[in-house]
Amino acid sequence: MTFMRFAVVFTVGLLSVPVSAVAAEVQVAVAANFTAPLQAIAKQFEQDTGHKVLASFGATGQFYAQIKNGAPFEVFLAADDDRPARLEAEGDTVPGSRFTYAIGTLALWSAKPDYVDAQGAVLKENTFRHLSIANPKTAPYGLAAMQVMQKLGVAQSLKPKVVEGQSIGQAQQFVASGNAELGFVALSQIYKDGQLTSGSAWIVPEDLHDPIKQDAVVLAKGKDNPVAAAFVAYLKSPGAAAIIKSYGYQLGAQ
Repeated sequence: MTFMRFAVVFTVGLLSVPVSAVAAEVQVAVAANFTAPLQAIAKQFEQDTGHKVLASFGATGQFYAQIKNGAPFEVFLAADDDRPARLEAEGDTVPGSRFTYAIGTLALWSAKPDYVDAQGAVLKENTFRHLSIANPKTAPYGLAAMQVMQKLGVAQSLKPKVVEGQSIGQAQQFVASGNAELGFVALSQIYKDGQLTSGSAWIVPEDLHDPIKQDAVVLAKGKDNPVAAAFVAYLKSPGAAAIIKSYGYQLGAQ
């Protein structure tokens, strides 16, 4: 398995109810692009309720396959709306629980300051050795990256230089480590509170790729766990919305 594991173990009581009486946990599969926002949301959720979020981070396509093979996830936060819809149609979710929790933004990023210009002309200049993207077959941000290169007419010329990560998290690490001079990443990985956290980037215009609608859904394994429903409801709260927006996402219709 290629996903990362993250567990928060805060146990803060809600109001005057003893933590031991209310504390429970929920298993959540989370698209890698949403790692930082989820960690912040999970921490706040646990402080407010006493419940723990056990989150695994990875590629949406891989999670879909794992869920179909019986993985114990109770909630799925995907990087697209296709896999949750497929799971819903296949009877693997709690009916009526699916909604768009975020709309993602794609960015071309380099860890080097001033390397990527604000219009993305560096792609056509083609003076770099390696371009990192997520696997377009399993990661929606990778598919969006391919759509951008095709629309710009550079897909064929850049093909020999493309290196693929299994998830958008791995694609970002290739750039952060210097193994690739630049790469397509989720804006949320390099952005916080209105500014880049490092390097240089081109925020890709939305009309260059299909919308990256990210859906959440309660899975069938979570239907009897009230914490699963509570966590999904929490994603729609004003506090969670503020965190999501701070990482450069747009909010979906809820």
